[in-house]
Amino acid sequence: MKHYRRLLAYLRPYVWPHGAVAVACMLAFSATESAIPFLAKFTFDQVFTQHHSGALPFAVAFVLLAAVLRGGLDFGAGYLTDWIGQRVVTDLRNQLTAHLQRLDLAFFNRRRAGQIVSRVMADVTLVRATVTDALTSLFQDITRLLGLVAVAIYMDWVLALLAVCLFPVAALPIRYFSWQLRQTSRRQQEAIGRLNALLHENAQGNRVVKAFGQERYEEQRFNEHNERLFHIVLRASVIRSLPITEVLAGIAVAGIIWLAGSSVINGTRTQGAFVGFVITLFLLYEPFKKLVRTNYTLTGVDQAIEFHDVSFAYEPGEPVLRGVNLRIPVGQVVALVGISGGGKSTLADLIPRFYDATEGRITIDGVDIRGITLASLRSHIAVVTQFTFLFNDSVRNNIAYGEPSRPMEEVVAAARAANAHDFISELPRGYETHIGDLGVRLSGGQRQRLAIARALLKNAPILILDEATSALDTESEGLVQEALERLMANRTTLVVAHRLSTVRRADRIVVLVHGEIAESGTHEELLARGAEYRKLYELQFRDLDAPLGAPVTLAPRPRPVRQVAP
Repeated sequence: MKHYRRLLAYLRPYVWPHGAVAVACMLAFSATESAIPFLAKFTFDQVFTQHHSGALPFAVAFVLLAAVLRGGLDFGAGYLTDWIGQRVVTDLRNQLTAHLQRLDLAFFNRRRAGQIVSRVMADVTLVRATVTDALTSLFQDITRLLGLVAVAIYMDWVLALLAVCLFPVAALPIRYFSWQLRQTSRRQQEAIGRLNALLHENAQGNRVVKAFGQERYEEQRFNEHNERLFHIVLRASVIRSLPITEVLAGIAVAGIIWLAGSSVINGTRTQGAFVGFVITLFLLYEPFKKLVRTNYTLTGVDQAIEFHDVSFAYEPGEPVLRGVNLRIPVGQVVALVGISGGGKSTLADLIPRFYDATEGRITIDGVDIRGITLASLRSHIAVVTQFTFLFNDSVRNNIAYGEPSRPMEEVVAAARAANAHDFISELPRGYETHIGDLGVRLSGGQRQRLAIARALLKNAPILILDEATSALDTESEGLVQEALERLMANRTTLVVAHRLSTVRRADRIVVLVHGEIAESGTHEELLARGAEYRKLYELQFRDLDAPLGAPVTLAPRPRPVRQVAP
C-alpha cells in the first residue's frame, strides 16, 4: 500500500484539469449507462406492446442521444486516463534516467545493460495500467456497479435478489484466471528483460563472437529465449481469450430469463420490465468482472500455512524444490534442517513471495498467497536472517524501521525483549547513536539482537528465522537464542537451521534432502527412526561427551496459543 500511495503521488500534477475532467466523464458515463434499462423498458412497453405511435420518435431520439453520450463520454474518459498514464510513465522514465546517471560503476558492474534498459523502457509501462486501473475502478466501475444494482432492484427486486445469488458463480473463475494472467505477465516482463540483455550483450561483444566463429551459437541462444517469450505471450493470450466466465454468466442469465419469461407469458410482468432487467444484468457483468480481479487482503492467521505440491526452480529444468507438502499450524514452530543446498532458505523465501512457486501453491487459512496483496501478506511476516541488514541510521530508527513515529517506550520494550537494551545504553548517544553502514560499529551478536528487536516491534503473526544464530560465538548465541525464544512465543514460526542444537525443541522438524522432504517429526522421533536426521545429528555431535539424545538445557518455550486475527 505504501508503494501504491507513492505511485499515486505522480498523479498530483495532473489532477487539474485532466484528472477532474476524466472523473466527470466517468461519472457521467455511469449515469448514462444506468439510464439504458429505462430506455429499453420505455421502448418495449410504449412502442412494441401498446403501439403508441407518438412514442416512437422519442424512443429513436433517446437511443441516438444515449449512444452519442455513452460513446463520447467513454472516449473522453479513456483518452484522458491514457494521457495521464502516459505522462506518469514519461516522468518516471525521466527520473529513472536521471537516477542512473548518479549511480556509481559498481551498480553497472552488478547488472547487465540490457536488463537496465528493459527496466526503464518496458517495466515502467506497467505503471500506466496501474494508474489507469486505479482511476477507472474508483470512479467508473464502482459507480457503474452501484448504479446498475440500484436499477435492477428498482425494476424487479425478486429477480435482482436471484441475480445476486447467481453472479458470484462467475467470480471464482474470473479471480483464478486473473491471477494466472498476472503471473504470466510477470514472466513475460522477465523474459523481455532477458532477451534485451542478450541482444545488448551480443551487439557489444560482436567482435568476440566473430573472432571465435560463434555466430550460429549466438543465433541459437537468441532463438531459444525468443521462443520462450513466444510461448509466454501465447499463454497470456489463451488465458485472456478463454470464454469460461462468459459461459457461466450466460448460464446464470439463462436461468433468470427462464423464470422471468414464464412470468411474462403468464402476464405478471411486462415485456419492457423484463427486457430492461436483462439489459441491466448484461451491463452489470463488465464492471463486476473488473472489480473481482482485485486481490484479497490478509486479516490474520487462524489455521495454518500450507504447501501443496510446491516445486521451484531458479532456472527452467533445474528444480531446487520438488513436490513439497508441508503444514505449519498456527502458533507452532516448524524447523527445516538438512545439508547446505537442500532448498531450506528457498522454501522459506516462498512464504513472503520473494519468489513465486514454479508449480503448486502456498495457502494461508486456505487462501492462495498469490491472491493476497503483497503489502498485506508481508505486513503479517517478520524475517530474521543470518545476514542482518541494518541501515546507516540511529539505533532507534533501525528498530522502528518504517514506523518512525512509534513511541520510544515501545522501541525500548522491544530492545529489552531482544536482550539489546543494555549494550544500546552503553553506546555514546544511546538509541540515537548512528551505527554506520550495515551496522559496522556493532558486533555480530549486537546486530542480530537489533534485528530481533525490529521483528518484535513489528509484532507480525508469522515469523521466519533463517540461520539466525549460525554466525555467532557461543556467548552471543546464548543471548540471541534467549531473545528468539521470546520472539517465537505465540507466533507461527518457520525456522531454517544448520545447527541442530537450535531446533531440538521445535514442535516439528522437517528434513529436506535435494529439495524434497525426506522425513519429519519431533527431535526424539527422528532420532529413534535412525534415518537422515540421525545422520545429521551424529555428524554434528559425534565429538560431544553427552549421550545421544540427551536433553538440552534450554528454557521451556511458552506454550503456543491460537493466533487471533489483528
